Amino acid sequence: MPKRRQVTQDSSDVRAMPLSGAGWLPHGYRLDPHSHVQGQLVYAAAGTLATTTELGTWVAPANRLTWTPPGFAHSHRFYGRTDARVLTVPNELCGELAQRPSVFAVSPLLREAVLVLTDRTETRPGAHERLLAVVIDELRDTPEQPLHLPEPGDDRLRAVTDLLHADPGRTTTLAELGRLAGASERTLSRLFHTELGMSFHRWRTTLRIHHALAHLTQGLSVTDTAMECGWSNPSSFIDAFADVVGQTPGRYQAELRNEASAL
Repeated sequence: MPKRRQVTQDSSDVRAMPLSGAGWLPHGYRLDPHSHVQGQLVYAAAGTLATTTELGTWVAPANRLTWTPPGFAHSHRFYGRTDARVLTVPNELCGELAQRPSVFAVSPLLREAVLVLTDRTETRPGAHERLLAVVIDELRDTPEQPLHLPEPGDDRLRAVTDLLHADPGRTTTLAELGRLAGASERTLSRLFHTELGMSFHRWRTTLRIHHALAHLTQGLSVTDTAMECGWSNPSSFIDAFADVVGQTPGRYQAELRNEASAL
């Protein structure tokens, strides 16, 4: 396994993040679109990772892991100082996992297996191969997480989503956004369902959760994050966050602190 290393913000080389192994990446670090001939699993043992493809963006907060199949062009962005753990999955094992990028919850067993595979040198022939098989078995039985934010192809819908990307906290209604994009509220509502598979409200909530994860990772308080991302009160933000992420924002930040102190 490659040695652990610190990557600086100045580096723009895709190879700066190891193809397998571990590396510390600074807040805001980006990797431009690229692809791999084999599959790739990326786990942020500390920090938060966003993976973007032509199909949209997947965010992996604490205790989540991203999967990118072979040949899938993708880019990465990291929030908070991130302990990135990367596993290359041989092509013969890739058929066991989804044929599209995905995010999975990380069980205690899966976490320990990933840490061992990215931290320790193999001491017995075949040990890493056997442990990687355990990782694949764990993922096969793990449901995907609802942290995918799809992106549209329709120009009218993209005009709306671009406005929301630029300011996730804006409270503009779909009708008001439609006037800016040159489309009716009814047309846009239909496009959200047919192109993105979700309502306007669900898409905007997911977008806000993506930004909330980044703010919480950087240490912003729950109340300030709620206000920054467009919620009128912390209670409604906590409910929405728990619905998407599976835990409250306070618990998420507590786990971030625990993970960082354990490394």
